[in-house]
Amino acid sequence: MPTGIYKRGSKYWIRYTGLDGKQKRESAGEKFQAAMVLLADRKATIASGKEPDIKVIPNHTFKELVANYREWCKKQRAYPSKKYLIEQLESKFGDLPLRRFSTMLIEQFQTERLSQGKKKVRVNDSEWRLIPNKPATVNRLLATLSHMFTKAVEWEMVEENILKRIRNAKMLKGECKRLRYLSQEECQNLLNECQGYLRAIVTIALNTGMRKGEILSLIWDQVDLKHGFILLDRTKNGERREIPINQTVKDVLNAIMRRIDIPHVFFDPATGKPYQDFKRSFHSALKKAGISDFHFHDLRHTFASHLVMSGVDITTISRLLGHKSLTMTLRYSHLAPSHMVKALNVLDTVLTGRNVSTKLAQFGG
Repeated sequence: MPTGIYKRGSKYWIRYTGLDGKQKRESAGEKFQAAMVLLADRKATIASGKEPDIKVIPNHTFKELVANYREWCKKQRAYPSKKYLIEQLESKFGDLPLRRFSTMLIEQFQTERLSQGKKKVRVNDSEWRLIPNKPATVNRLLATLSHMFTKAVEWEMVEENILKRIRNAKMLKGECKRLRYLSQEECQNLLNECQGYLRAIVTIALNTGMRKGEILSLIWDQVDLKHGFILLDRTKNGERREIPINQTVKDVLNAIMRRIDIPHVFFDPATGKPYQDFKRSFHSALKKAGISDFHFHDLRHTFASHLVMSGVDITTISRLLGHKSLTMTLRYSHLAPSHMVKALNVLDTVLTGRNVSTKLAQFGG
């Protein structure tokens, strides 16, 4: 792409130096050709000693951004959980103009939220203690805020330099990424304790990596048993995802009694409506199986972890999980030390003709 033109979202932007020596940025629409024409026009105007007549973006408030973002966000599967974060940000920044946001403002907000008590916990009969927010909670708020300003730039509600101020505020350290997965024996123990529809749901989760919401909202039109895949039209990140299914999943789906008048795969026979949740029965099965500190979403981690340990490459696993970036999947990479050994073996063979597996083994490789 030519210097001075870049794309953000569906729109092209141009960048050039004004008469005052400062960098200027303008939205140029969704067509590359239009961006080239606009950039050439701006450069020609400046070369003639004049300042270009730039469209001025109104000074929108954060509340206006919230209204637009909430409407856009409703089509995302993650909206129910994200809605709470949006409400917290709106209550904090309310009518503040978007151009008033700065790196310092965001860092002060981080400090404030980190020290702010989240809930009261009884210490004894006469004493209560406030439990502060964890870094992970504050980071989720910052990530949501950053994405809101990314959309604000795309919607031409604010200039890009304001987004850069938001991004200059770094995520808090100390967040512990959860990676809990079951061993093969624990998987079987859990399945043995699951009854009825719950066993089918857990089996599908373990063999596909699908999220709970994706499984509960699954309809038969999305299932292609003949060609062996499930097509998800609406996922957490808003993109379509095709999930291949193995024989285990096929057997489970074939065993489910299908009703012509109900499109859902999993539904309450008494109401005909899809199940909303199954926390009680799932926790009961975990307890009987002797498994602690485990959530349903950890079945997704179990799916990915066992694929990595079985030698499947990270890129393939990323596609199966529907991750938008490979970075999200790299959290599982430490489970595949043998692949790092193989990679070094290939390089060593090419360069020297030697094999280093024995040497690596001496160092625990």
